[in-house]
Amino acid sequence: MSSPQQARAQASAITSGKAAPASEAAPTSQLRELFDGPRLSPGQRRIAQYLIENITEAAFLSITDLAERVGVSQPSVTRFAAAVGFSGYPALRERLQSIALKTLSGGPGTAEENISNELQAAVDAEIANLENLRRDFADPDRVIHVGHELSRSAPLTVLGLRISVSLAEYFAYAARRIHPDVRLVTRGGSVAYDALLQSREAGGTWVLAFGMPRHAQETLTAIRVARGAGLKVALVTDLALGPLADEADITFATGTGSRLVFDSYAAPGVMSAALLQAMTDADPERTQARLEEYEQVAEQHQFFLKD
Repeated sequence: MSSPQQARAQASAITSGKAAPASEAAPTSQLRELFDGPRLSPGQRRIAQYLIENITEAAFLSITDLAERVGVSQPSVTRFAAAVGFSGYPALRERLQSIALKTLSGGPGTAEENISNELQAAVDAEIANLENLRRDFADPDRVIHVGHELSRSAPLTVLGLRISVSLAEYFAYAARRIHPDVRLVTRGGSVAYDALLQSREAGGTWVLAFGMPRHAQETLTAIRVARGAGLKVALVTDLALGPLADEADITFATGTGSRLVFDSYAAPGVMSAALLQAMTDADPERTQARLEEYEQVAEQHQFFLKD
């Protein structure tokens, strides 16, 4: 049984009246193209990474052997095959074997180069995300406006659950240097609801929420609670469309690096720093006073090592 990718390629050749080109992309590039389209879970990315790094051997493994090598269940391999567009593992293996045979016959790229190139490809993807963000910053008005709103919100609540905790912690840590009342929420459920409601009762007007993939149901519920309480929500996420963006008042969509097993966040990190910059510019006198006060405390208590 041919895969959907094979069928499309054959249809394209028939439509154009030409045979498939003799020269093909390197095996590693073919695998990346195969696996890059869908949004894969971390477990599925482990399977993809193993196949890329061990294609000449992995392409001939049974589903049981592949699952054992990667450390996942057999149903996980089946779901992976479906996620990348195949009817099942046999159809995926047929495609993998055709790529592996070209590699064994002298195709470009050694195993070591494949691993290195995969890491380089991850960096290239993040560079592309940063280039897109740079183009977005050509018109900085939205960032400046939201930074001013966040600066005026007292208290300011920063929300980040599950994988988004690290971004929320970074933002809250820096924001506390320039804002008098920053409240960090990193636990979902009733704990988040309490914190959001208390923030609104204390006079807060805005929440900055981080929603990185895989998008947590808890994040969506927390945003709805915040909106229901009368708080406005600025969202930093990877998609401009979807349930999280639908609920937020304003969304900053920044791409995440998805080449490796776990996402990397170069562009969301820069977006966070840009919002912090806008907050500092919103009230420069308060910013300067608080930074000077913090430096005095840091010096007094020797928070940091001497250069």
